[in-house]
Amino acid sequence: MTTTPIRVLLVDDDPDLLRLLSIRLKASGFDIRCADSGEAALAALASCRPDIVVTDLRMPGMDGMALFDAVRQQHISLPVIVLTAHGNIPEAIEATRRGVSGYLTKPYDAAELVEQIQRAIGVSGGNIDKQTNAAWRSEILTRSAVMEDFLQQAKLVADSEVSVFITGPSGAGKELLARAIHKASPRADKPFIGINCGAIPEQLLESELFGHVKGAFTGAHRDHDGLFQAARGGTLFLDEIGDMPTPLQVKLLRVLEEREVRPVGATRSIAVDVRIISATHRDLDAARAEGRFRDDLYYRLNVVSLAIPSLAERREDIPLLAQNFLQRLATRYKREVNAFAPESIELLVAAPWPGNVRQLLNVVEQTVALSTTPVIPASLVQRALQGDGAAIESFEEARHRFEREYLIRLLRLTEGNVSQAARLAKRNRTEFYRLLSRHQLEAGAFKENS
Repeated sequence: MTTTPIRVLLVDDDPDLLRLLSIRLKASGFDIRCADSGEAALAALASCRPDIVVTDLRMPGMDGMALFDAVRQQHISLPVIVLTAHGNIPEAIEATRRGVSGYLTKPYDAAELVEQIQRAIGVSGGNIDKQTNAAWRSEILTRSAVMEDFLQQAKLVADSEVSVFITGPSGAGKELLARAIHKASPRADKPFIGINCGAIPEQLLESELFGHVKGAFTGAHRDHDGLFQAARGGTLFLDEIGDMPTPLQVKLLRVLEEREVRPVGATRSIAVDVRIISATHRDLDAARAEGRFRDDLYYRLNVVSLAIPSLAERREDIPLLAQNFLQRLATRYKREVNAFAPESIELLVAAPWPGNVRQLLNVVEQTVALSTTPVIPASLVQRALQGDGAAIESFEEARHRFEREYLIRLLRLTEGNVSQAARLAKRNRTEFYRLLSRHQLEAGAFKENS
């Protein structure tokens, strides 16, 4: 198996030092990309996804620590090593405190830099081999830097036993992500079982989750193991947890705290060992405020939160996904369709996709079913987009999208000044910060020269 070389983004305003450092690291087997300023490095991040950034500290304009802060906002798990000719102990302590992965003073020892790069990569989980990728995320196709960074976070989380809470719009692939986390976890050889909490009536949901004994209710003709027992040793995925009725929330919380279930009608509890991954497209902050979702259960489930990017945030993946769907559907339906016309791809990339990946699959399926030529024309894609029922957002999804866009406009207008933005929105600062947190927006990212 051939391992993909570690890709290093080098940043230094001195062209001679940049060239020398590049030569030394290439000789050590690294794949090198170069940038002569912090601003150029940020532009490079959008086109090439490095495994690590090695940057000079003192540079005109954006210095190394400002670059680190900007990288951390966009790619939280991407490691950064800082090099400086002006190093001193206070600077090194401050850099380490803020989370840089390494700090070296020029003239540096090349072997020590290589060692620091390899150590930082090992800690961050970066440079995962392509074959290894296929083992745990084979169902998730992407060439998006945003999605790659997100999946790197998910891989880090997978190695632990903490409960994971996945948020994101409907159709974005929350169950695929949950399966990938399970495959990357130490529980991979045990069962993965998922259930949609909003699709089953309350009376049946309790029995499905916790099981029942014979005679517990009319129709209970035999003992039935619930999903907690069926998933023993593995992962239980609770999809649309926001739709779970309040009485069941109390019982679920007790199971999570005591790590044992009592089947309906039983007199004794049964120990269970499962990892919980839950997901929702609902606004649980609003549900908690209105008393429809318990705070204690929320905090028990939400140990680590992952917000899956929408399809609109990873548009470079649309041609890749569309072609993959096309090939699969053409095989399934035995149709001689093999490609989209260039104009068709342009339409797909430009569409709003409120229904996300699920909507894209629906549109591709319509075009495959109706196409009479090997290449799908733009007219057929346009027809599918206009007639696709998934294009109609739910009220909650539309409100969420409006809120986020409104907050972004306010922050841009006020250059990240929360007091001014809250005043314009006629909200107090506390409530405004809560709104920013709900939509995962950082006011500092909108400040001038940030």
